[in-house]
Amino acid sequence: MEPNSPHDLLLQITDSLGWYLESLKESGVAGLPRAEMMGHGDAGTRGQSDSSSTASSRRPVAASSPPSASRPQPPVPPVVSQTGDLFLSPALQAVQTLEELRAEIGDCRRCKLCQGRTQIVFGTGNPRAELVFVGEAPGRDEDLKGEPFVGRAGQLLTEIITKGMKLRREDVYIANVVKCRPPENRNPEPDEIAACEPFLVKQLELIKPRIIVALGTFAAQTLLKIKTPISRLRGVWHTYHGIKVMPTLHPAYLLRNPNDKRLVWQDIQAVLRELEGR
Repeated sequence: MEPNSPHDLLLQITDSLGWYLESLKESGVAGLPRAEMMGHGDAGTRGQSDSSSTASSRRPVAASSPPSASRPQPPVPPVVSQTGDLFLSPALQAVQTLEELRAEIGDCRRCKLCQGRTQIVFGTGNPRAELVFVGEAPGRDEDLKGEPFVGRAGQLLTEIITKGMKLRREDVYIANVVKCRPPENRNPEPDEIAACEPFLVKQLELIKPRIIVALGTFAAQTLLKIKTPISRLRGVWHTYHGIKVMPTLHPAYLLRNPNDKRLVWQDIQAVLRELEGR
């Protein structure tokens, strides 16, 4: 028998039809779709729709009940995107203190992070600090307490400040790129960073520090406007609007990779030398 004989072709068609019917059964479809629906959409979906509509047409009509859509739902405050002109906002430009800036932020709903946060985590420390630490975003502990770096990573940062640098936490200022916790501590997304960045910019403008320590990838890349990995940025001085910036590894990274603490200590020693004018 030749390979392309009518008998072989018939077997191929029969096998293909068999596989197709099996796939329909796995999708819960008990028959072939109607001929007029062929060629318009997914086969499994079509079959489910047809069979359900046929079944519903044979059922007795029950007493009508109010649709779920008509039940009153609690109002959800809208997310208002204001990132486009926020840098030029006269109200933001008029802010003169960190307290006024916090009041200007208000119950911020400028990005989707507002929907899952407990509270805004603005920042804490000396409003005239020479040294500012900028992190990525609040975590669970920070979201609950309303203060940046208070969880395990925050405890490590406190040790760096108090034991390594011989400073008090209240002598420095600590903030994050975004002020609300991302769900499940995921990375902040570009639109969320864009929505919150004007507030970080204003914080730094009001504090006027001599040095910024950028903790981790997102802080360094946001401040420096580059996409270079933190592994290449750390340990090298950069500049942000005339302020010296030392990128270093995030404390949360050090909790997972304690052997790299020596790298952060090298960066912190460079910061100390700069603060002491050496």
